[in-house]
Amino acid sequence: MLAKRIIPCLDVRGGRVVKGVNFEGIKDVGDPVALAVEYNRQGADELVFYDITASHEGRGVILDVVRDTARKVFIPLCVGGGISTVGDIREILRAGADKVSVNSKAVENPALIAEGAAIFGSQCIVVGIDAKRTADKTCASGYTVTRNGGRVETGLDLLEWVDKITALGAGEICLNSIDADGARTGFDLPMLFAVTSRVKIPVIASGGCGKLQHFSEVFEKTGVSAALAASLFHYGELTVGDVKNYLKDFVTVRV
Repeated sequence: MLAKRIIPCLDVRGGRVVKGVNFEGIKDVGDPVALAVEYNRQGADELVFYDITASHEGRGVILDVVRDTARKVFIPLCVGGGISTVGDIREILRAGADKVSVNSKAVENPALIAEGAAIFGSQCIVVGIDAKRTADKTCASGYTVTRNGGRVETGLDLLEWVDKITALGAGEICLNSIDADGARTGFDLPMLFAVTSRVKIPVIASGGCGKLQHFSEVFEKTGVSAALAASLFHYGELTVGDVKNYLKDFVTVRV
């Protein structure tokens, strides 16, 4: 069995790491490079770096922050936000990222996934999905895909979108629950189970982690390969080491 990964997430706006609830009530929590270095020291398996307003503001990701982070950490770095072309992917990988995460722009132009996978390899292409519950009967899964940080509903059914992106060559999915994001009430287990039961590529659980038990629940009750958290780590309530020590009794984790 592959070891489960623990991944701190750095949501960046204006060059600072921020955090909110359901993408609102944003608070400054620190310098992205300093936090990345600390999580590297704690034993994080990867880092996910999102420039959370790049797509909404119609600009590219902040490359200088990516370069500085990549020079100082020695674990895989995934970067997302405002990636709309193969050229953007190339720039981010050249800046030192190991993977890129495409989200809103992939919804607008799904061919970006196939083009990126063909040129750089599927292992470099992560598709970020921000999904939320919906009463729309056309979404048979009960979940719809959103874009621009949950600001815009696309009408896409989550499971239909998952089928499409895997066929296009996505190498990994980072599945975030808009409903749970920042609420610290636990991951959306039914949503994650539905997706992991459907795909063979790795899925990262995102949105809602608030305590140690939420990590064990998501690994025991769904097929996710990794769990992502932000607030718990940013505010010093838990370290990556705390999580890994706790999980040893439940799953295999990297040491």
